[in-house]
Amino acid sequence: MYDELKAFTLASGPTEFGVSNIDDLRPHFDALPMDQTEGLSYAISIGGSVSSAVLKGCIIGPTRHYLHNYRMVNWMLDQTAAKLTGIIQNRGYNAMPIPASQIVDWEKQTAHMSHKMAAIRSGLGWIGRNNLLVSPTYGSKIRIATLLTDMPLEADKPVEQDCGECKKCIAVCPVSAIKDSHKDWNKPACLEKLKYFAKAHNVGQYICGLCVKVCNPY
Repeated sequence: MYDELKAFTLASGPTEFGVSNIDDLRPHFDALPMDQTEGLSYAISIGGSVSSAVLKGCIIGPTRHYLHNYRMVNWMLDQTAAKLTGIIQNRGYNAMPIPASQIVDWEKQTAHMSHKMAAIRSGLGWIGRNNLLVSPTYGSKIRIATLLTDMPLEADKPVEQDCGECKKCIAVCPVSAIKDSHKDWNKPACLEKLKYFAKAHNVGQYICGLCVKVCNPY
């Protein structure tokens, strides 16, 4: 079933697919009660790449063009996750799609669950210095959605890779929020700049694109 789900996902537009066991993460989901996710021990992580060509236009911050591409990739991922849910349910199992970009706490900037943690376990990448998921193929130019299920699937292995000596994201950050380790990432400084960009660049959403644009691990 793994191969069938992966083939369907990649044929639907997303470029990344992986599976992990996340039962131990369930107590840490921010907006999903334990009883709602009971038995949903597997996570299917799917990723879609944003356009490098569009990101070239992000010189001092986000653009309306990037906003549209960002939203369309999220929409594609959500559509695919919804279709995967139907396929899994038709096989007699339960499935819960988690939106690619739905914030449940704006100040903390948290979603229903951490897509990144599931994606790391699923082999999609690692957490970069910019505190974003970094794909071996697409860098940080990737959006993620997650599907929780009780369908028993073979789990993938995390990638054994990191940012190495690359520090391009540190140099490009307009508020110096990015440090040598993602553990030292200055979230408040980043969030304040995102708030500024949302208004000043007329995008109405907390996006930047600058560290995403320069992240090229391949």
